[in-house]
Amino acid sequence: MTQNKKRQMHIGMLLLGCGHHQAAWLMPDSSIEQIGTLTYYQNIAQLAERGYFDAIFFADNQAFNPSSDLDMPTMWYDPIVNLTAIAQVTHHVGLVATISSTFSNPFTTARQLLTLDHMTEGRVGWNLVTSMTDEEARNHSLPALPEREERYAKADEFASVMNQLLTSWHGEDFVHDRATSTLIHADHIQPFHHHGKYFQVDGPSTAPQSPQSKPVAMQAGASKQGVALAAKYADAVYSVSWNLKQARQYRDKLDQAIADSDRPEAQIQVFPGLVTYVAETKEAARAKKQALDEHLPIEAALDQLSFFVGQDCSQWALDEPVPELPPVEAFKGPVGRYETVLEIIRDKQPTVRELLGYLSAGGGHLTLIGTPESIVDEMEHWFNEGVADGFNLMLPTLPGSLEDFVNMIVPELQRRGLYRESYPEHSTFRTLLDLDN
Repeated sequence: MTQNKKRQMHIGMLLLGCGHHQAAWLMPDSSIEQIGTLTYYQNIAQLAERGYFDAIFFADNQAFNPSSDLDMPTMWYDPIVNLTAIAQVTHHVGLVATISSTFSNPFTTARQLLTLDHMTEGRVGWNLVTSMTDEEARNHSLPALPEREERYAKADEFASVMNQLLTSWHGEDFVHDRATSTLIHADHIQPFHHHGKYFQVDGPSTAPQSPQSKPVAMQAGASKQGVALAAKYADAVYSVSWNLKQARQYRDKLDQAIADSDRPEAQIQVFPGLVTYVAETKEAARAKKQALDEHLPIEAALDQLSFFVGQDCSQWALDEPVPELPPVEAFKGPVGRYETVLEIIRDKQPTVRELLGYLSAGGGHLTLIGTPESIVDEMEHWFNEGVADGFNLMLPTLPGSLEDFVNMIVPELQRRGLYRESYPEHSTFRTLLDLDN
């Protein structure tokens, strides 16, 4: 980033179903009938681009075993294939695919990402995860998901091999010089011979490195192992923070992991999840949330809570306080989400029903309800406190909440000089995020 350029927020969005609120599909203006159609995802991406977003992000779950008639098939398509279709109707917005190191082959993954990155002139990022469920493992010839330590050991090796593949040779080595009868610089395109515990990859990649040097590397794990992995490899991280205190704790944890890593000078950007309900008045914004909460399917909400806390919550008394939960150190599932649940309980002392309401959209991310001015006040506060370089939107309904954000919140961000008013010319995803090449 140049010294004279004012620091501005980065905004991305996690595209999930017809919105992150569990009742979104039940609303009269729901987009549920469009789920699974190509034009649905393309139209949302174009709307995000109208708002000058930095990225569209797809999560992934490689299993679908519904436990009730209310389970949403949100991970309908493979993220890379879906983003390839989105790339055809957009020009600037970054395209982030989730990649599981537990199940993926690094050579194939690197080849797919480089292909899309060249096709889009450098608009690709990848979010490294280790996956979360045994159901996914059983779709990949594993009896169960490996323990966290093993998953992250494999993820570390996966990321290392990916870095070698993504930068194994440069496009300038394809010289195709007829005058000298030189097609390539063969001595610059050589195997690197990785032989590790989990992967044996000679390399190099079949494709040269991308127009942005390499696709932007992102990470979302909040466990000790996940934060250490981010410190070692990531350009940016997605985080879960219910309040400013939790956001500061995460930033401090990440900064310490960076200091302890082999690249202590790394400047990793942090994008907390953000849920917004915005209207011209606070009362109208609250009414938007209330309309959704009144339709919340309790059975589906309890299923989600059961996953977040690693135990069966189906028999919990809805209007009684949340039963005591074990400390985070004893939890075997996704740590970031569990820490957030514990933080909400400490902060609000909710009944089970109230907790379900807090988790109903986005699962416990920062939730702002109000006017554009009040919402941007809080976004700006987090930004100035250094706990957020921007936000990853977990919008309650799609496309409705996205239209609200683009039409009301983006202009307020721009009015304060916190957000771009146009895309820079010839930008890559890396330059959009102000990341050094």
